[in-house]
Amino acid sequence: MKNLLVATAVAISATMSLSACAVTSGQSTVGEYVDDTTITTRVKARFAEDSTVSAMRINVETLKGEVQLSGFAANAEEKARAAEVASKVPGVTKVRNNISIRQSGSANQ
Repeated sequence: MKNLLVATAVAISATMSLSACAVTSGQSTVGEYVDDTTITTRVKARFAEDSTVSAMRINVETLKGEVQLSGFAANAEEKARAAEVASKVPGVTKVRNNISIRQSGSANQ
């Protein structure tokens, strides 16, 4: 009986922690959270493979398949290429391109 109570408590605790994870991330389900994390990882990996896009300067966030890009691009071509690369990743439903183009001669380059 004691083992059953312990097992039940562990199961309830695990269920609550999984649902808390979904609530804190703004997702409806744990599955969506995992899918979004996978999409973000795939987009960043594609950026790293692409010679025109800097994976270090561009941030990627995903929510329910919608990818938001932010950060800095060296030029308009890099900004456009980042959106194109992201849009081709499986599971991406929309891309919001909020990348800023870094002006040459700016401080903090």
